[in-house]
Amino acid sequence: MALACVYSRARIGLESPLVTVEVHLANGLPAFNIVGLPETSVREAKDRVRSAIINCGYEFPAKRITVNLAPADLPKEGGRFDLPIAIGILAAASQLPDTDLQQYEFAGELALSGELRPIIGEIPMAMACKQSDRTLVIPSENAEQASWVKQTKILSLSHLTQLFPHFLKQQTLPFVETTLSHNPTINCQYDIADVVGQPLAKRALEIAASGGHNLLFIGPPGTGKTMLASRLPGILPPMTEQEALDSAAIQSICHKSVNPDSWLTRPFRAPHHTASSAALVGGGSHPQPGEISLAHNGVLFLDELPEFERKVLDVLREPMESGEVTISRALVKQTFPAQFQLVAAMNPSPTGFYNDKRSTPEQVLRYLNRLSGPFLDRIDIQIEVTRLPKGMWANSTEKGESSYVIQQRVHQCHQRQMQRQNKANAQLSSAELRIVCQLDAEDNEFLELAIEKLNLSTRAHHKILKIARTLADMEALENIERKHLIEALSYRAMDRILRHLTDAITL
Repeated sequence: MALACVYSRARIGLESPLVTVEVHLANGLPAFNIVGLPETSVREAKDRVRSAIINCGYEFPAKRITVNLAPADLPKEGGRFDLPIAIGILAAASQLPDTDLQQYEFAGELALSGELRPIIGEIPMAMACKQSDRTLVIPSENAEQASWVKQTKILSLSHLTQLFPHFLKQQTLPFVETTLSHNPTINCQYDIADVVGQPLAKRALEIAASGGHNLLFIGPPGTGKTMLASRLPGILPPMTEQEALDSAAIQSICHKSVNPDSWLTRPFRAPHHTASSAALVGGGSHPQPGEISLAHNGVLFLDELPEFERKVLDVLREPMESGEVTISRALVKQTFPAQFQLVAAMNPSPTGFYNDKRSTPEQVLRYLNRLSGPFLDRIDIQIEVTRLPKGMWANSTEKGESSYVIQQRVHQCHQRQMQRQNKANAQLSSAELRIVCQLDAEDNEFLELAIEKLNLSTRAHHKILKIARTLADMEALENIERKHLIEALSYRAMDRILRHLTDAITL
């Protein structure tokens, strides 16, 4: 009898728990059994592994083979266990030296010829392997992204036959060096200088980028709402390496690759208004990340906001507050990060225009009521985007500030927030607000009177303080001034529209 133990890792959301692949060869009628809660794709590994071992010139043991994937209560899925199962069989049959196997972790799907095919989730696996201080052996197509996790020992394997000379020290596999650029570029595909006019909307866009605030554009068709929103990633500060790695980890479990030359560029997701709630927050019997997790550390753009189903928008309320989303199923519960910045655009009426006499105030109010009050309360800046004045387009010979120039100011403002509280202003808690957003007695009384007159909630009160704090940071001021409060109060366009409609219906 012979026994071999090989280490691998499962994939449970963004986690990569350790799996010990135990292979036992015993006398008796030839059989090949895999136990340890394997799913269909893992059970099918028997045929792939048998063909790969034979086609690589090894001898497949004509014995009773039992493969145990421990722990037994952890679900195992995918083809990632093909490679460790094959290595365990060869080591148990003394066709591979097993002296150093405890220092490695293996993952990879085998072709019938013995070639290695890529798996998903290589970055979370590399993170977990780094903590265990072992060497990770994965397919060549996964090695590049896995090497982004610094101080992780990665070996790239393209064929099963490469392992024999490696373990015999005849032709060792070299460690993979990271392909990340030392000077990564920020992919600025769209320049804000292309937007004609709209100085107030550009100002609101810069404020949102500086403090990480959620933003809503309200205006008739053709005023540049979508154009403005698509320019936001170009003025946002670049991600830190840890933020970029977290975002890349989510991409890696969704069969998506990241360009190493521009990996610090913040993600921009723009789902269609027919998207379901599962498409936004994630779901499935084996939970997968949704659009809000794919937008982690980046921007989620919802165009034609009232066209989304109300229940779909309301599922965003909790992630917008907590920065994460928990998906619960009967047998599994997964939490994915969702620290995104929401940017939305909408028309002020079902016909698209304000006073075209094609819809009554009741119809307009019914249209706007597709957005729930608690959802709107979580949007910091709500601004109207008006039509361009006559002659503005014809006389627009000079371009405004470029995205690069604005990004430099935004980055400086962001650095002030990082030095003070190590987070963006939009993420401040209630306790931190009392410390960071202190007002003098007169300004505090002014704000309380404004909140009472406008009938705003406590959450809206906090949003106004956060915007005022960002405005002060943009001017490099230590304290919030009255002018900052006044400007922050002006970014409540939806409140004004709803109040005007309600008054018109009442009269």
